[in-house]
Amino acid sequence: MRWRKFNGEALNLPIKDAVAQAIKRESEKGVKLKVCIGTDSQVKGEDTEFATVIVFLREHNGGFMYIHNEKTKQKYHIKERMLVEVAKSIEIAYELCNLFIEFGVDMEVHADINTNPHFKSNDALKEAMGYILGMGFAFKAKPEAFASSCCADKVCN
Repeated sequence: MRWRKFNGEALNLPIKDAVAQAIKRESEKGVKLKVCIGTDSQVKGEDTEFATVIVFLREHNGGFMYIHNEKTKQKYHIKERMLVEVAKSIEIAYELCNLFIEFGVDMEVHADINTNPHFKSNDALKEAMGYILGMGFAFKAKPEAFASSCCADKVCN
């Protein structure tokens, strides 16, 4: 998996190592971090592009994020695509959760799913919430799910 910073600079380490370095660097500065992980997708013609982000929030001092983009030709129904987004977020959250526990960093998984039943994505809300909470992660949906609905949305080319 290729990850990059928001400025486009490639991360040349495995993501777990890059995240560990970031947490250590911020901790040494006395910064308290919170991490939010989310995925968004966009369908463009034959392609579906997914963008997964790891957003590091510095308490009272902004933040930064790491980004992974991936394209597929696979066709999805809206509910299925929403659940694939959640699965991608959970996959990375699961890979990193021991780091967050070790360093005492709070983590949330954000789902780009609307809590308003008038939106199509709402069809996947119960399953997504059950999946995320069942894995033991904190869950946020729209409008609180900024990692997926704002950050990942902006970097989904």
